[in-house]
Amino acid sequence: MNPLVITIDGPAAAGKSTTARAVARQLGCLYLDSGAMYRAFALKVDRLGLAASLDDAPRLDALARATDIGFTGPLDDPTVVLDGEPLTTEIRTPLVSELASRVAALPAVRTRMAELQRAIAARDPLVAEGRDMGTVLFPDATVKIFLDASVEERARRRHRELAARGLELDPFAVQAEIEQRDRRDRERDVAPLVPAADAIVLDTTGMTVDDQVAAVLEAVRAKVGPA
Repeated sequence: MNPLVITIDGPAAAGKSTTARAVARQLGCLYLDSGAMYRAFALKVDRLGLAASLDDAPRLDALARATDIGFTGPLDDPTVVLDGEPLTTEIRTPLVSELASRVAALPAVRTRMAELQRAIAARDPLVAEGRDMGTVLFPDATVKIFLDASVEERARRRHRELAARGLELDPFAVQAEIEQRDRRDRERDVAPLVPAADAIVLDTTGMTVDDQVAAVLEAVRAKVGPA
């Protein structure tokens, strides 16, 4: 029997991370933060001074294949590990976020991340959140969720999140960055951001985190029975 796989996809600041982490905690599953993996690779690209060389496909392909990314720590709140180095706040800056969106559009990077993510899923039941978990990575997932919200609400959430980390940014700039990322994610040739055909779509604009978690757990119970 294959391990339980729940996918939670959606655009930036739709509530994926908070919801997925809480669902993983409730079910005793690994929380797979695919975005953290792309952010970790983006940080590596930035550290090597390659942010301006993303069109150098052979070089980025070789770098991706030579990169190992995994997780350590509690199942519901793991720390991403890049080539043996645990990472925390350094992957959550606006610069790394923007660069992660760009490297995520590169086929070689997506191929490598897919290899790593599927290897994790083969070992452990998990709640995987990202942008193509239900469409590309785990098309046979047990339950697929797609979270969305208005861009204004998502910008407010992201601004609060950044402010809580001591990053005071212009709210309009935050919204503009989210809109730009939405366009890049939805229009990219490789694994564009769209709900899976069999995904349950939840508009979280007027929902609390508890509401979102309850809706996902209800969908899981409907599919596999009580946790």
